[in-house]
Amino acid sequence: MNTVSQSTARYVADYDSIASQLPGSGLSWLQAMRTRALSQFSASGFPSPREEEWKYTNVAPIERKMFLPRRAIPGSVDIGLLGRYRLPDAFTLVFVDGGFDAGLSNFSGLPDGVVIAPLSEALGRFPELVRSRLGGCIESEPHGFISFNTAMFSDGVLVVLPARTVLERPIQLLHVATQPESLCTVRHLIVAENSAKGEIVESFVGQEDLSYLTASVCEVDIGENAAVTLHKFQAETAKAFHFGGIYVKQAQHGRFEHHNCSFGGLLVRSEIHVGLDQASECLLNGLFLGSGRQHVDNHTRVDHFKPYGISREVYKGILDERARGVFQGRMIVHQDAQKTDSNMTNRNLLLSVDAEIDTKPQLEIYADDVKCGHGVTVGQLEEELVFYLRSRGIDEPSARNMLTFAFANEMVEKIEYESLRSLVLEELISRLPQASAIKEWL
Repeated sequence: MNTVSQSTARYVADYDSIASQLPGSGLSWLQAMRTRALSQFSASGFPSPREEEWKYTNVAPIERKMFLPRRAIPGSVDIGLLGRYRLPDAFTLVFVDGGFDAGLSNFSGLPDGVVIAPLSEALGRFPELVRSRLGGCIESEPHGFISFNTAMFSDGVLVVLPARTVLERPIQLLHVATQPESLCTVRHLIVAENSAKGEIVESFVGQEDLSYLTASVCEVDIGENAAVTLHKFQAETAKAFHFGGIYVKQAQHGRFEHHNCSFGGLLVRSEIHVGLDQASECLLNGLFLGSGRQHVDNHTRVDHFKPYGISREVYKGILDERARGVFQGRMIVHQDAQKTDSNMTNRNLLLSVDAEIDTKPQLEIYADDVKCGHGVTVGQLEEELVFYLRSRGIDEPSARNMLTFAFANEMVEKIEYESLRSLVLEELISRLPQASAIKEWL
């Protein structure tokens, strides 16, 4: 028996012991969905490099461990850590080790009709709503991590923005891991009805130097003329494993904007798949940093299904020491999607001769009246710029650090939400050499 099947068999064998503790255990339709997902996971296991879309990422380190769902220990959360990453002007739901913590959350004062509820509660309050939406944004053949999440998710959130509602304050979903070898599986379902507008932040952090697995799936269903801005801020521990998938379905004239900032984790895979309807707009921005032996994989897929869609994608990576980065961007213009306007850019900065980036932009165009393009750059800091700064009296390490910061800060400045932009900037500076010097420059 190979390593993959051994790992899969352990999770499948242990499922019966935890099934009754999972939310919605009394709902026959959800149990059928979980059972079907478990069967799919049992057959496929976790993804492997033999699969084209996982060619550059080997999850064997995850398979060699056994991560267990654990109930949060009361009082285990580091309040200082929570305070650092909590956004002061947002509705906040806190998830500790994959479970909702009401005592640490605050989302009172919601506008009339807006629903924000932990999924464990929503399954009792809005079972038919969840049933009609859950899984609707995910492709028909989910890979192993999606099936794993569907079978195992321990909590999450349901957000419903009624038609023509504009949510004045963002919603923060703050995930904190506090226990070693824990399994944090969350499932989020976000629905923006026609002409609604809202902003959501997913934050992932961990305490101390813990090893654990985050397996998160977020579905976003955007109605006609609705607009959703979704941010992902990932600053997990140096030994953490992270899979985060975001799957978006847009109705005509819908707008979706995403900012993905990845700083932590030992092995990280971030997916975002977006399907555009007629005259929909999609904006994807990403910044990822890697050092030591970090492996950071960003996989994006944008499907233009109908005419007049617009999509823009810009991802930047900075890799140092022996870190490895991956960018796979796939943009598909389907036969009916005439007048599509789409562009994808990936720029990467390697700060060490041992750092590595695998970048694979793909355009698949099946329509004949479109404007599409893509570009990729991989390189080191330009010596002419370093020399220029040194000629102005700046020492070489500081010159290199200034240029690296400027390269990354372009993506930070794209975040319009001020509190989050400040947090991302602080996290970026803390992970670069000479952090105190950078603060003085600013």
